[in-house]
Amino acid sequence: MDDNYYSIDSILAENQKIQCTFKVEIPDMGHLDGGSERDIKPLSKMQIPLWMAYILIFSDYTEFSIPAPFNARVRNALNAEARSVRLSSLVGQGGSWYGFGKLIVRLLDDAPADEMSEVLTKTFRDRLLEVIDQAQHFATLGSGGGSASGDTAQTFREGLESVERELFVLAQESTKRTKRWYETTDKSVK
Repeated sequence: MDDNYYSIDSILAENQKIQCTFKVEIPDMGHLDGGSERDIKPLSKMQIPLWMAYILIFSDYTEFSIPAPFNARVRNALNAEARSVRLSSLVGQGGSWYGFGKLIVRLLDDAPADEMSEVLTKTFRDRLLEVIDQAQHFATLGSGGGSASGDTAQTFREGLESVERELFVLAQESTKRTKRWYETTDKSVK
C-alpha cells in the first residue's frame, strides 16, 4: 500500500473505522455520533474513521481500542493456521487488512506496535507461498481447465486480502507468460 495522498488503497484503509473513547468534552461535535446530543461527553464511545481519529488520538482527546480485525481471537486464529483465515471478510470487500494494520501500528506505542507488526509480517509470510502456489496452479490449467477450476480459483481469490489478490494476479500472469515463452522457444537448440 502506498502512503500517497492520492492512492486509492490508502484512502480505503484510512476510511476504516475504529472505536474511540473520548477523554474530554468536545463542544458542538455531537453530530459525529449521529445522535441528538450537541456535545461529545467524556467517556463517550464512537466509531470514527481512521483519518479523523489520528488528530484526536495524537491531541490526547481520545483513546482507541484495537479494531476487531486485529483482536486476540483473530491473532490466535492466524497463529494456528494463517492460511485458513479469510482476511477479506475482516475489513470489508476489497479492503486492505495489511494496509489497515500498518496504519494501526502507527497509533500504537512501541511494544504493542512491535507485536502488531510481527503479526502482519508473520501472516504475510505464512500466506505468501499458498498465494503464489495457487496462482501458478490455476494459471497452468488455462482455459481448458473447465469452469469448476475457474470457480475454485474465484473462491480462493475472494478469501484473499487486496495485496494478496494483486500478488495472485501478478504470479498468475507471470506463469502464463513463462509457459507461453517455453512453448514458443526452439527446443532443438542446445
